[in-house]
Amino acid sequence: MARVEQVIDARYLSLLERERLKDLMMTGLSIRKIAAMMGRAPSTISREVRRNTVSRSGYLPHTAHRVSVKRRERPRAAKLAVDGPLRDYVAAKLKKRWSPEQIRHRLQRDFPHDPGMRVSCETIYQAIYVHAHGELRRELAGSLRRGRSRRKPHRNPQTRTSRFIDEMTPISKRPADVEARTIPGHWEGDLIVGAGNGSAVATLVERATRYVVLGHLPIERTADAVRDSLIAALQRMPTAMKKTLTWDQGAEMSEHRAFSLATDMAVYFCERASPWQRGTNENTNGLLRQYLPKGTNLRTHDAGALAAIAEELNDRPRKALDWDTPTERMSALLNPG
Repeated sequence: MARVEQVIDARYLSLLERERLKDLMMTGLSIRKIAAMMGRAPSTISREVRRNTVSRSGYLPHTAHRVSVKRRERPRAAKLAVDGPLRDYVAAKLKKRWSPEQIRHRLQRDFPHDPGMRVSCETIYQAIYVHAHGELRRELAGSLRRGRSRRKPHRNPQTRTSRFIDEMTPISKRPADVEARTIPGHWEGDLIVGAGNGSAVATLVERATRYVVLGHLPIERTADAVRDSLIAALQRMPTAMKKTLTWDQGAEMSEHRAFSLATDMAVYFCERASPWQRGTNENTNGLLRQYLPKGTNLRTHDAGALAAIAEELNDRPRKALDWDTPTERMSALLNPG
């Protein structure tokens, strides 16, 4: 049914249009009036009724649609299903464990003036996984680099199920004043990952002051664990210093709605593969690698050790702060007097 009802091109009448055509015909309207109401040429409507009325009961939209779809079929023999030099060449190279892409390009070089010796990669895969059967199929599939008995489906990235149940708010909707760094309370965050992706530390940095807060993840880095770690890390911050958080699209932040409800902070997500959109955090993570080196087990750092690391980093003078320290800038905001 999905194939029958599929709208291939706007020039073909859809099933819904055929149903409407039937309804209009029952009112006794002329072909020209029906065509005008449907936004079609009179010749299109006339040809539709003439060609696809195959029942003694008159024009039936569902029957007409099936007849039209059947008429569009152009069955033909598969290119590699026919014996010949092309099939022999492809079979020989597959036995030598050449990939379909290698075969396709080598055909162009070995037979530059013979258009009959051309085949696409998809045709070769179809010959293996669709047209071949039994022992031949197992033999040919086993010659491929992956050796799969079944072809792995390729999905359109646009149709993949999102890893987030709650809809993400893109960074493009983040307030413009966040970029200026004039108003404090806007944070950037990420995870620093340890050896074998087996351990992690949550990192948070405030954009205006460069003040760093670290979240402890003692056991795992699931979305629930990251959420709880971030909430705990920010709980001592006054409300005025908790406005927004910018994160990448990592699955560890899929509990962003619960985080927002607990902290009253809006969460914004960067575009894919765009780390520069949270550049302050990226730079901070580079500084933190002095204390949390790559390839090490980060679980060895307990909450106290992480707090000491953050304190030492916050007491460093920063060029971006005109050589003030993040702690000095934060203290000035919290104690303006």
